[in-house]
Amino acid sequence: MTAEHSALGMVLALAAGVLAQSMARHLRLPGIVLLLAAGIGLGPDGLGWVDPRDYGDGLFAIVDLAVAVILFEGGLNLQFSRLRREQAAIRRLVTWGALLTLIGGALVVRISLGWDWGIAFLFGSLVVVTGPTVVGPLITELRLKPRVATVLEAEGVLVDPVGAILAVLVLELVIAPDVGSMAAGGIGLFSRLGFGLFAGAIGGLFISRMLAIRRLIPEGLENIVTLAAVLLIFQGCEAFVSHNGILAVTVAGAVVGNLGQGVDRDLREFKDQLSILLIGLLFVMLAADVRFEQVQALGWGGLWVVTALILVVRPIEVFLATQGSDLTFRERAFVAWVGPRGIVAAAIASIVAGTLEHENIPGGVELRALVFLTIACTVVLAGLSAGPVGRWLGVRLPGREGVAILSANALSIALADALRDNGRAVVFLDSNPQQSRTVEEAGHQVVFGNALQERVMQRARFESIDTVVALTGNDTLNGVFSRRARELFGVPTSLIVGAQTTGGVGSEMIGRGAAQMVFDGPHDIERWDVRARRGDVEIIQLLFEGAPERQQETCDASTAPSNERYVLLALEHDGHLKPMSTQNVPQIGDRAVLALHLPDRAEALEILSDEGWAPIEQEA
Repeated sequence: MTAEHSALGMVLALAAGVLAQSMARHLRLPGIVLLLAAGIGLGPDGLGWVDPRDYGDGLFAIVDLAVAVILFEGGLNLQFSRLRREQAAIRRLVTWGALLTLIGGALVVRISLGWDWGIAFLFGSLVVVTGPTVVGPLITELRLKPRVATVLEAEGVLVDPVGAILAVLVLELVIAPDVGSMAAGGIGLFSRLGFGLFAGAIGGLFISRMLAIRRLIPEGLENIVTLAAVLLIFQGCEAFVSHNGILAVTVAGAVVGNLGQGVDRDLREFKDQLSILLIGLLFVMLAADVRFEQVQALGWGGLWVVTALILVVRPIEVFLATQGSDLTFRERAFVAWVGPRGIVAAAIASIVAGTLEHENIPGGVELRALVFLTIACTVVLAGLSAGPVGRWLGVRLPGREGVAILSANALSIALADALRDNGRAVVFLDSNPQQSRTVEEAGHQVVFGNALQERVMQRARFESIDTVVALTGNDTLNGVFSRRARELFGVPTSLIVGAQTTGGVGSEMIGRGAAQMVFDGPHDIERWDVRARRGDVEIIQLLFEGAPERQQETCDASTAPSNERYVLLALEHDGHLKPMSTQNVPQIGDRAVLALHLPDRAEALEILSDEGWAPIEQEA
């Protein structure tokens, strides 16, 4: 095969991968479904335009580096603040759950297909991983409850390196099946885990520090410098301790993403887009390498294996691993139902099959075919059934009820605290690393990036958002953000902070009724930030006992300005709390959450008393 033909095949796979994922997003299907179809269609069983065998061992090098970038991007999006809330369930799924899947998968293959124990355990190690590239879009599409979404997302990212390392250890035992190899394998497991964790943490700290030092990296080169560092970490770890680079880059990504020093939205968007590009290329190439007759040769036994994985192994793993966690029975049942395998399983399976073939050990072809059959069945099943099953189990959010807040500041965090305490789902959008970290420390979800971009809004799950609250000091930014939320995702309610100077897009939207002014009137956001840093802000609750006769003629709270003595943040009516706006009309018995300037406390309470508000005694 000529070099020109090989290059053309690579470019066709790349283009087909991008096109397939674009179509999948429009059709609201898991991208891997169309990627599988594209790989088969372009491969030897289809048009014959893409043949991975043309690239020899070079294909495995491409696979290794691409998986490294994909897992670094996955780690970059992991938020430690969210993981801590569900750490017990996640830790058990990644450890004991992985071990149960390894054993269960091996037993199922041994019983159904009669494979040798070594190849059976290789299969079990390969299906330990779930697919974060499949689970992520599903979570966004289904609007799952935050607790369930966090567990599925974290499991998908963290279990990938664990499964990859297990597969490598089992492969070594298959190649050299003796007592010494087994002992070395046990020692190797801990050495790989330890070295991978240590190297990943050091590498992540190095990248984060490098990005934090201004002028060290010329402007505009941060993305490619980070990419080069990630690949260096991966290959460096592989050179010292083989097959632990995957764990190292995942840990490095998590460290960089959570430290946040110098990590701007451009880096995250660059890694996100690069991952999409590489996922498309890899899946088309790897799917083209699997022949239809290889899958067909598995017969009914292959289908029985996949069925047992879905209906027996996965539920046992999840229910045992999450026993005693905060997850309800219905939430555990949904996690057990959603376990699609993805790109990492496909990539490692191809590498393992190639190694077995090189060592003249039979079973590599059948192993890869069974892994791809598992990927296809689990992905299609999850894509088609997760929605109805999630609705039946009650783990999906009931329509739009979330609140998205633009900009992290004292008033927005106080508002978010009140909404969360009332059971409302809140997500922040901010491009400031320090402010984002403050929000995370307060226990809130934050999406780091340019809030005007559709991709960032998708990451914040705007399809489940009922209200956006724009609280920056830039009136135009507030207005454009609110308008794009409505145009792109149909968000019904837009609340914008009153501008100190009119004439921006936000003021224009308020003027023509396309948005409402948040709180009880215009407020100086920056002044309240300064007050909060000084400790001069108190959050209290008020009860509306009825306004005097002179106040009942108007519902616009801004007609009685507070002169920055206080801010009415949220109003609760019939047990439902929502952000306060100047169009809200309080009724007798309603409760309000208020930010109070402590030096003006007495005057503020007097004004509020005249308007019909009475303080509620807080429980000790």
